[in-house]
Amino acid sequence: MTDLNDIPLRPDLRGQLPYGAPQINVPVALNVNENTFGIPEVVAVEIIQRLAAEVIGLNRYPDREFMQLRGKLADYLGFGLIPEQLWAANGSNEILMQAFQAFGGPASSAISFGPTYSMYPNIARISLTPYREYEREANFELSADYVAQRIRDSKPGIVLLCSPNNPTGTPISLEVIEAAYQAFDGILIVDEAYAEFSEEESALSLLSGRPRLMISRTMSKAFAFAGARVGYVAADASAIDALRIVRLPYHLSSLTQAAALAALSFSELLLENVAQIKGQRDRIVRQVTGMGLRAYRSDSNFVLVEGFKDPNGVFERLLERGVLIRNVGIPNTLRFTAGTESETTKLLAELALVLD
Repeated sequence: MTDLNDIPLRPDLRGQLPYGAPQINVPVALNVNENTFGIPEVVAVEIIQRLAAEVIGLNRYPDREFMQLRGKLADYLGFGLIPEQLWAANGSNEILMQAFQAFGGPASSAISFGPTYSMYPNIARISLTPYREYEREANFELSADYVAQRIRDSKPGIVLLCSPNNPTGTPISLEVIEAAYQAFDGILIVDEAYAEFSEEESALSLLSGRPRLMISRTMSKAFAFAGARVGYVAADASAIDALRIVRLPYHLSSLTQAAALAALSFSELLLENVAQIKGQRDRIVRQVTGMGLRAYRSDSNFVLVEGFKDPNGVFERLLERGVLIRNVGIPNTLRFTAGTESETTKLLAELALVLD
C-alpha cells in the first residue's frame, strides 16, 4: 500500500486531513446541528413519487439551469426575488466553493471573524485563496465599526459573515452587514444556514441595489434535508451568472432537483418543527445555566456552552452514555444541538450525571 507521501499531491495539501465530524451510531446524535425531527410521512411520500417519475429519464442529463427549482426557491424566500437571482448546488458548501472559484483565487483574498464555520478556511485553501480570520469581539459578538475597520485594514476580495454564526449561535444585525458592504468593493457573502431559527431580519432585505452581496442558505437544517444536499444562494443576477461560469456541468442531479421541489411544496409543514426546536434550544440554555455553566446567546438550533474544565472528558463520558455532542475546539466549551424533547431530556439528564 502506498500513502500520500508516495504520490504527487499538491504541496500545500500535504499534512492536511479530510474535513468531517465523527459519524458514530448512537441513540442520541446532537453533534452536527441536524434537524432530528425528520421528514413527515406525507412529505416522504411526495418525494418518493417525484423520484420515481424521474427514474424513467435517468439516461438523460438533468436540467442544467433548473429554472423550476430556482423559481420555487425565489417564491419561498420572497422579497420580490426572481428565478434569475437564485442558484442551487449540492449543499451550501458547494455554493461557497463556487463563489470562491468565481471571486477568489491567488490574486484575491478572503476574511472572516472567528471562531466561525470551519469550512471557510478549507474552501479558501482548496481554491488557493489567501484567508485570514479576525477574532470576534466580547461574547463572540460583532459591531459595525469593528467589522468595517477590519475590512478596510485588510482590503479583501471576499468577506464571509455567518449569521447566526456557527459554532457560537451569535446573530449579526443588518447594521453590521450594511457597514461591511460599504467598507470595500469586493464580494460580501452572508451565510444564513440557520436563518429560519433566528429572530434577526434576514440580509435578503438588503439585496436590492447591492450587486456584490450574496446570501447563502441551505435546506439541511430547518427543512430536515441534510441527506439530500441542497444549498442555495440569492444574489444579483450578475453574481449568479458568475457562479454559472464556474459550476461543473449538470452538477445538480435530476433526483436532487425532484426531492427539493417536493420539499418546497410542503415548506410550511416542514417548518412547523422550527418553533419546537427553538423551544428545546431555550430549554438547554435555562438548564445548563442552572448547572453553573454559561450558555452563549444563540439564534440557531444549537447552544455553545462554557464552563467545562475538561471538555473532551465530558464529551467522552456523554458518548459512553449514548449521547454524541461536539467539541468545536473553543477552550472550556462544548456545543449542543437542540433535538426533540426526548433527545434533549436525555442530553440534559446525562450531562447532569456527568457533571455530578
